Amino acid sequence: MRIAILGATSQIARDYTRALLLQGAYDLTLFGRRPEAISQWLRSAGHPTGAVVHALDDFSNTQKFDAIVNFIGAGDPGALIAMGVSIFDVTYQFDKMVLDYLKIHKKCRYVFLSSGAVYGSEFAFPVRDDSRSSIAINAINAQDWYGVSKLHAECRHRAMSDYSITDIRVFSYFSRSQKSDGKFFMSNVIRAIQENLVLRVSRDPMVRDYICPMDFARLLENVLGGPFGNMALDCYSREPVSKDVLLEFMRQNFGLRYEVVDVAGINATGSKMNYYSLNRRASNIGFQPIYSSLEGIEVEAAAILSAI
Repeated sequence: MRIAILGATSQIARDYTRALLLQGAYDLTLFGRRPEAISQWLRSAGHPTGAVVHALDDFSNTQKFDAIVNFIGAGDPGALIAMGVSIFDVTYQFDKMVLDYLKIHKKCRYVFLSSGAVYGSEFAFPVRDDSRSSIAINAINAQDWYGVSKLHAECRHRAMSDYSITDIRVFSYFSRSQKSDGKFFMSNVIRAIQENLVLRVSRDPMVRDYICPMDFARLLENVLGGPFGNMALDCYSREPVSKDVLLEFMRQNFGLRYEVVDVAGINATGSKMNYYSLNRRASNIGFQPIYSSLEGIEVEAAAILSAI
């Protein structure tokens, strides 16, 4: 299968690329704004000739792909804040580029990396099959922009019902390649352990469902190996985890030191108490996660910390 990966410099894209390279059964073309960074990463990962590398501007309708996976965007809260309102233009520009390609190559599959943020910012309860997107239309602020940009893309995709387009909504993701200077909650946890700092966490309750690289790759394998379809799928692990349980697990197993405070940082997409999904539509295409959130975190955190 010939697969194009857009936004190949992102963390999750690199994890997915590595999984495909290890299988050795795919013809990969990697596109990014900084192709030299992609080539350098391929060399450091031990796959210097494992894929063809191009700049994003080199993407063309004359190229032939069986599938395109679009990772372009900003997942890290710090990057989201830096992008600001440009998130709308960036998301639309490259999504439209792929949709124009599909109109010429109708048998090509398209996987778009979406987000749980499409549901809005109200997560008093986890997402279910019948959940609706909730946006304060008369009070939209910067925390809504990312989710709205993804929601707009999903609407365009559903309108093209004759094409094979799958939106993968990522809620929480953690891997050993996560940047230690990132603004994710788990980045803060790992950095505190590495630097022997006391992590300050808010007392607000929080439940997350972290999908790990192996299960994410399995989900996309089910998508690309399944029947043609036009759909959106929520990511999930075998079991979510609460913040209290996660912190105690990291304390007991990795020596994390933390203290609970009233306020600790700002979430770029809003505070979400139960940011995870109970929608198991992905099981219809054969997806069954192997790892729970805690199990995936244990494997990936051990890989990070053992490398110090």
